[in-house]
Amino acid sequence: APPGHTQDGGQDTSFRWQCVDQPIGKLLFQRFLEGAPEFAAAGALWSEIEAFEQCEDVEREASANRLRSRFFTPGGSEHCGFLSTTATAVPTG
Repeated sequence: APPGHTQDGGQDTSFRWQCVDQPIGKLLFQRFLEGAPEFAAAGALWSEIEAFEQCEDVEREASANRLRSRFFTPGGSEHCGFLSTTATAVPTG
């Protein structure tokens, strides 16, 4: 495992392993995000990105536009102002 991602005993303690790869860890972390007003938009964004990844190709552009206006645009209903401009930039090419 990469440095900094294990503890004694070799157990992976990375965020990805605990909160993305492990179903119970993911569920608990998402519930935490949804239950804290200051993190609710981040929880909603995570859920919407997962839904986007599952949608059909013909639906992707419309779905991406909804995500962009809801989460990435200042004044959007759940604007995630903590994201960098690089993270929210429209892909080119």
